[in-house]
Amino acid sequence: MVQANDVEDATARQKQIDDWLPITSARNAKWWYSAFHNVTAMVGAGVLSLPYAMSELGWGPGVAIMILSWIITLYTLWQMVEMHEMVPGKRFDRYHELGQHAFGEKLGLWIVVPQQLVVEVGVNVVYMVTGGKSLEKFHDVICPSCKKIRTSYWIMIFASSHFVLSHLPNFNSISGISLAAAVMSLSYSTIAWGAALHKGVEPNVDYSYKAKTNSGAVFNFFSGLGDIAFAYAGHNVVLEIQATIPSTPEKPSKGPMWKGVIVAYIVVALCYFPVSFVGYWVYGNKVEDNILISLEKPVWLIAAANMFVVVHVIGSYQVFAMGVFDMVETFLVKKMNFTPSFALRFVTRTTYVAFTMVVGMAIPFFSGLLGFFGGFAFAPTTYFLPCIMWLSLYKPRRFSLSWCMNWLCITLGVTLMIVAPIGALRNIILQAKTYKFFS
Repeated sequence: MVQANDVEDATARQKQIDDWLPITSARNAKWWYSAFHNVTAMVGAGVLSLPYAMSELGWGPGVAIMILSWIITLYTLWQMVEMHEMVPGKRFDRYHELGQHAFGEKLGLWIVVPQQLVVEVGVNVVYMVTGGKSLEKFHDVICPSCKKIRTSYWIMIFASSHFVLSHLPNFNSISGISLAAAVMSLSYSTIAWGAALHKGVEPNVDYSYKAKTNSGAVFNFFSGLGDIAFAYAGHNVVLEIQATIPSTPEKPSKGPMWKGVIVAYIVVALCYFPVSFVGYWVYGNKVEDNILISLEKPVWLIAAANMFVVVHVIGSYQVFAMGVFDMVETFLVKKMNFTPSFALRFVTRTTYVAFTMVVGMAIPFFSGLLGFFGGFAFAPTTYFLPCIMWLSLYKPRRFSLSWCMNWLCITLGVTLMIVAPIGALRNIILQAKTYKFFS
């Protein structure tokens, strides 16, 4: 009798915790929630650096790698959506839960959690910097004669919105912000390539490699690969997004989720391909690492585009932060036995936002670190970890189509993971020479 009561108590506590945690507290999302959460997670401000990545890769390799990345990441995303409910009656609501099922309780955690945290925290720090710099650019464009304000202060202004928004409890509660962010990403991407197209090709445009030495060109090529890997980062929150969709044996969640993913990937193609190809075609190797900086006129349009970036990055920050909040809060209530409460949530989330703000202010040359982390953590979680899980769980026949495709993705992903950080590390060293902390 005592045992039965203990089991009931444990079940009741588990339900209370699940009803409180951000990922599992609301399971009534519609398929279009999945579409705009995925767009917001995927089309980050990284899209604006794609023309620069093209200038490091060149026309042939650049176009091939862009299209190949789109196809591979759509395939690995499909695998994750399929694996979400591969065990009848159970849902893998989080990336690391699927990892534990594939690799074992301990090993699964150690393989997935550090990489997922590097991606999510890394993206949040990058978005702090991007949001601050876009506000700064907006201010400078609207009022060129005004006194310059330090980037650090702009990052603090941008962070102030997150000290409020980060207290929204779960994914469904940020769906409005996420929708606004998804619309903005399409808007500023269209402005970026539309304004470049309207301006026309630069006189004396040059499509040769920027670096004058062979070794420089090779390192830049590696760094460009890292930039493209960073642009496809949505896989880190895909299971968490799918967890918010209701599911029954007759109507599993993968139906509406996959519908949302397809819509999201069409939007991704509409944003990524025109921006990267038109931006490179117009500016050649003179393009800036953020194409909006290359565009000077018309002033009102560039100002609007920068404001759109700010709104988008606010939404993106929240989508990626939700995964971190869930991990931290799960650890605190399940392992440390804290009671789920508003106070606990308030302290943890405020601390996290402050942490990403301070790191962003300290190291605003994050583009170099981006390629570095992009190769290290983004390539595995996006390009090949899903394939390894698929091979270990479904065990397709040797040399069958599924087996060959997965091994191809793994080979390309591992290559990317090795070479991208090498190019990025060189960029960090070059940038660090002229760098002042909290500039």
